Formats: sequence, structure tokens, C-alpha cells
Amino acid sequence: MKIYEELQARGLIAQVTDEEEIRELINNGKAVFYIGFDPTADSLHVGHFMALCLMKRLQMAGNKPIALIGGGTGMIGDPSGRTDMRQMMTVETIQHNCECFKKQMSKFIDFSEGKALMVNNADWLMDLNYIELLRDVGPHFSVNRMLTAECYKKRMEKGLSFLEFNYMIMQSYDFLQLYERYGCNLQFGGDDQWSNMLGGTELIRRKLGKNACAMTITLLLNSEGNKMGKTQSGAVWLDPNKTSPFEFYQYWRNVADADVLKCIRMLTFLPLEEIDKMERWEGSQLNKAKEILAFELTKLVHGEEEAVKAQDSARALFSKGNAADMPTAELTQEDLREEAADILTVLQKSGLVKSRSEGRRAVEQGGVNVDGEKVTDVTTVYTADVLKNGIVVKKGKKNFCKVILK
Repeated sequence: MKIYEELQARGLIAQVTDEEEIRELINNGKAVFYIGFDPTADSLHVGHFMALCLMKRLQMAGNKPIALIGGGTGMIGDPSGRTDMRQMMTVETIQHNCECFKKQMSKFIDFSEGKALMVNNADWLMDLNYIELLRDVGPHFSVNRMLTAECYKKRMEKGLSFLEFNYMIMQSYDFLQLYERYGCNLQFGGDDQWSNMLGGTELIRRKLGKNACAMTITLLLNSEGNKMGKTQSGAVWLDPNKTSPFEFYQYWRNVADADVLKCIRMLTFLPLEEIDKMERWEGSQLNKAKEILAFELTKLVHGEEEAVKAQDSARALFSKGNAADMPTAELTQEDLREEAADILTVLQKSGLVKSRSEGRRAVEQGGVNVDGEKVTDVTTVYTADVLKNGIVVKKGKKNFCKVILK
């Protein structure tokens, strides 16, 4: 199976322009493609994970990735998928975040000997002359058409700033610059980026002629990928100082039964034939599938040694012997508010703390974990559905309790 067909089989492709041309480029290792990353934090999170895995897959098939760091567009903020305006960052903060991204991306992508590029759109955006941009790029964009884009329509009700309105133009200009500077002929992005990406494709063709080779493809689950980056206790980071390898492992170990095979297919590098056999798994076999998913992704991000440690720790913690010895506390419907219980209620009912104030201190000091994930927000809540299956609460290094809703 060739790489384009594999991407389809793994459920990664949602929409394309010029499908036959894209298939030809990718399958023959002729694609020079880019994916953009806005430096809104000093670490990538699992919401970026699918894009990184995609870049790795395509590079392994002989194609050339360009990781575009949005040092320039990060000064504006992308309105896509948002209902509010992003907080402005300083130039120093953006630069620091860009440097952190470079280090993390190198675990996925081989940048040696020109096999991949990492560029920053601040190199061409920060020195743009506004009048020249209006004359050179402005005529190729219809305001009426831009306002029909989903990313803008969602913001019109609450207010869309002129600053953010320019984001589509900036992203389109990125593709033009990458095409002219590096021969970039293909762009990838999430399903929430479709309008912006079409803008770049059309800009190149209008400026350079209809025969200009500029094509677009989107990923099926980018919106879900972004949701993957958030859990009940905050973001799941790729930086081990923010999310430990054990916590990272436990995050994937705890995915929903309905999602585990989808994640294995999209995010791991296991052969499709092996994954197809798992489609018949059910019941306790799904727990095995979750272990496979957690191990493979932890190995990819943190290395095999850390993945083995995380798996061994998880198995030791939740082994039958330990589970039998682990104290259990029960919640009732009276303990819930709006069909959920906050972390302070959970801690107090578990007996791990004597009062809500003691629980608050434990959370704020970083000493509380739930199902292997550190809880740092005292407003964290757990729904009745989650509690019915039971959660394992940990305070400090040795104090555990299983809390379940009856």
C-alpha cells in the first residue's frame, strides 16, 4: 500500500484539492509540504500529535516536511475555532516558545542534511510594508467571500477584530512565501483551517498563474486532535517537565473504549494488518489495546526506556494485588452538583484529606493525581459517568484510594 492510500486507510484525510496530483506527489516522494504551529505555549501538546505523526509518516515515504513556526502570525492570533480573542504575547515569549518547539519536533522529524526544514514566518511577516502588502496581496481577496468562512462567522456574533480578520491573509501569504522560497507545493492543516488554506492555494494561482503547483489537504480529526490536548486536569504536554511520561502513558491508557482503535490507527506506526485484527477485540481485550496505544505513543515521545518504566509503574499500581488492597470510597448522588463532583469533594470523601482546605493545599502544591494525571486546578470536576466507572485518586507518593459513584 502506498503512502496516500495508507493515509486514507488510517482515516486521516478529510478534504483535498487536486486529489490525483496530490496522490502523485506524495506516493512518489515529490511533496514539499508544510504544517504550521502557532507558538502559544512553551510546549507542544497532544493536540499537535497527529500533525507530527503525519509529518513523520510522509518523511519516511521520501517527502520533505517544512515545520512552519508562527512567530509572526502568533503576534495576531488565529480566530479559527475560537469564540474569543487570544491574549497578546510579547516578542520574547514567542521566541522562547519557538525554540522549545524546535527541540520537541526533532524527536519526530529528521532535520539533518536538508531532509526537513524549520522556518519562522516572522522572517517575512515582521518586516512587511503595509502599503506594499495591500497592493500586492489585497486585490486577490474578496471581503464578502472571507466573511462566509466558518472561522469568521463564529466570531461575528461576539465581535471579530480587524487584527484577527487579517489572519487568513497572513496564512495565505505564508504559503506564497514558502512556495517561492522553498518550492513548497502542498499544505496540510486541520479541518478548521480549510478556508485559510484555500486562500493560500488561490493566492498562489492568481499571482503566478493557474498552472502554479499549489495544493491543499486537510486532516480529518484536527478538531478532535485539539480536544485530545485537554483533559479534566488541563493540557497533556509533550514536555516531560509539564506532563511526566507516566502521566502521558496514563492519559492514553484511559481513552474511551470507542476511541482506542481509532487512536491506534491514526497515531501509531503499527502495521494496518495488525490493527485490523484488533477490530474484533472487545471486553477485556480493549484494555490490552489501550496498553498498546499508551506504550507506542509514550515510546514515540519519550523513548522506549521511559515507556517501559511508565508501563511497569502502571501495571504495578493497578495490579490485582494492589487493587485488592486499595481502599475504596463511595460517592452518592447527594455528593454531586449538576451531575458532577469537584476534586475537593472527591479528596475529602476519599479520606485522603480531612477538609476541603487541606485538599485545596494539596492540589495547589501539585500533590494530587487522578488516574495518573496531575490535578492542578481546584475547580476540576468529574462527571457522574466517569465516577460510575471509578477513579483512582493519589495524594503524595503512597496514598491511594479508589472513588466510585454508587
